Amino acid sequence: MHGANLGTLLRTCDAVGACLAVPPFGWVDEAIARGNTLRKPACVHRISSPLRWLTAERQAGAAILGVELADEALRLADLPAARRRTIMVLGHEATGIPPEALDLLDAAVEIPMIGTGSSLNVAVAGSLVLYKLAGLL
Repeated sequence: MHGANLGTLLRTCDAVGACLAVPPFGWVDEAIARGNTLRKPACVHRISSPLRWLTAERQAGAAILGVELADEALRLADLPAARRRTIMVLGHEATGIPPEALDLLDAAVEIPMIGTGSSLNVAVAGSLVLYKLAGLL
């Protein structure tokens, strides 16, 4: 929902040695340019068709993990570090991951919440999962 989230995710990707893949929305390039405080070129892949890209990555052997509330979602604390190429899918803060992308997931991970909110900010949630996948938490 907010372009500032891309800057936060970009910094987290850099911190854990990951790349950021972004959809072809007009506001994305400006948000990345504004949010890139790394003072160097960042690892960003611009994906023209996210569903086609996810399908190709899965066929090439990558694990596809979605951060989403789901009946059989793995709790963040139980998520093992990635042992192969892993793509983490984040959805829209209000509507989540689109149904057609959910069908491409190998697994879903959820972040337990005790408070009254039903989800975290997308940049915070993505950062937590990235650190866990990198084996740094």
